[in-house]
This record gives sequence, structure tokens and C-alpha cells, in this order.
Amino acid sequence: MASIDFPEDLLALERSAWEAIQAGTLTPEQAHAVHQRVAEFAEEAELPRLEVEMGLKQAVRHAGAAG
Repeated sequence: MASIDFPEDLLALERSAWEAIQAGTLTPEQAHAVHQRVAEFAEEAELPRLEVEMGLKQAVRHAGAAG
């Protein structure tokens, strides 16, 4: 999978959602906001939404594993 240069607002949304998932407090509204922004970014970047979503999760959830 190619490296994607994610905008900071999208990374922040995913970080917040990931923290909420881990705490058991993720709301449907929060999940929808991430999904909507992923779809917008995928369209802007002309990339498949699934590729963007998978890359975003990798970037946020496994950031420490890359070094």
C-alpha cells in the first residue's frame, strides 16, 4: 500500500475515534464524522475509499510500529 499524506484534521478525527473505541465511548456521530471525512478525502485525493480508510487506521493505530 502506498504511503498517503493525510491532512491533520483527518488524523485528529481518527485519533479521537480510536481513543474513544479503546475507552468504550465511541458514539455513532463520532464514527459517522470519521467515515464522512474519509470519503471526502478519498474523493479529493482520487483514491479508493477503502485504501484511505485502511491507510488511516494503519497510520494512527500502528504509528509506533513503523520506527
